[in-house]
Amino acid sequence: MRNKVGALLIAIQIAVTMCIIVNAIHIILERQELMARDSGIDEANSFHLISTGFANDFNEQVTIETDLNTIRALPGVIDAVQINAIPISGGGWSMGLQTQPGAEFDGVGTAVYMVDEHVLEALDLELIAGEAFKPTHVRWRERAQTNWPDQTIITKAMAESLFPEEPWQQVVGKTVYINDNEPILIMGIIDKLQAPWVGWNNVEHAMLSPEKTLFSSSRYLVRTEPGRRDELMPKVEEILAESNKGRIIRDVTSMMDTRERSYRRHGAMIKILTTVMVILTVVTALGIVGLASFSVNRRRKQIGTRRALGASQSAILRYFMLENFLISTVGVVLGAALTIGLNIYLVQAFSLDRIDWYFIPLGMLVLWMVGQLAVFGPAKRAAGIAPAIATRTV
Repeated sequence: MRNKVGALLIAIQIAVTMCIIVNAIHIILERQELMARDSGIDEANSFHLISTGFANDFNEQVTIETDLNTIRALPGVIDAVQINAIPISGGGWSMGLQTQPGAEFDGVGTAVYMVDEHVLEALDLELIAGEAFKPTHVRWRERAQTNWPDQTIITKAMAESLFPEEPWQQVVGKTVYINDNEPILIMGIIDKLQAPWVGWNNVEHAMLSPEKTLFSSSRYLVRTEPGRRDELMPKVEEILAESNKGRIIRDVTSMMDTRERSYRRHGAMIKILTTVMVILTVVTALGIVGLASFSVNRRRKQIGTRRALGASQSAILRYFMLENFLISTVGVVLGAALTIGLNIYLVQAFSLDRIDWYFIPLGMLVLWMVGQLAVFGPAKRAAGIAPAIATRTV
């Protein structure tokens, strides 16, 4: 009580440390959960590339058909598909589907993947209801074209959002509307396929549109047999480049690299928050050690007197441990209030999830343990002070 400022500063330091660490751990776990989400495709064995024509006599339609046939015929390739966007890549096409026609009705946002009948095998998608695309369903789409095919396949999550009151199995055969009033028949449902935008709340909303695109640049996604991706990536690039000198092949990228790039900010945030947590914990522990050491040096005479009156070393040790426990208790109680307040702000400002209740008692327990471990060294030195030395006036 004679050193209130020092004890109060340590308590505040513990409170701030707990507030930041608990919320940081919550954010780290949330980011790790996002990074671990299944995109729905065979990422480990897939890669993609872009073919861009520049020659005056470049025939995009013929080139696309030739490229796909060539890639699919290669040993080690399971399948390939032309696709307008790559899952979890960060860039793509979105539209809104609605269950009733008319501009007055709100649509449910969805990522759009323009593909052909090879899409299920090429992306390793699981059709859980309805039928797959047939070659007769697939059309060619010009860049300026605005109308849509008559059929679509959607994800299970999209079916549940469109028809929340019905079992998703019964969504097959229903009609939805795009561009406010253009009807599309849902002919199938796939289990899972993520949108290109990893930060989107409806990342599992996706639809497959049976069409190949004539957009001057074509993107191909290739799925290989397990273990052959790295072997086939340069091979496919070389074969396509040699087959047509009127175009360039670029951005040959594995899906694993695509995932790493898309979640790079999350990974950087985890590293930064982890570093901050370690530094705060070390600084707080050093502050506790410093305060305890200062207290021991100031009270050497008092400690010696207690030892001379019969106090045991364990009693002196318990005294300092208890003193630190009381200071830590004030800090963690204040820290619990600050933790809740900061989390409320983060939820409102950045749409983060609410922190789970058990994070707070766990944080309090950890800070108590840090405090006790930090004070143990100075307390043990205090317990080792000899009565004769401690009571000297010199």
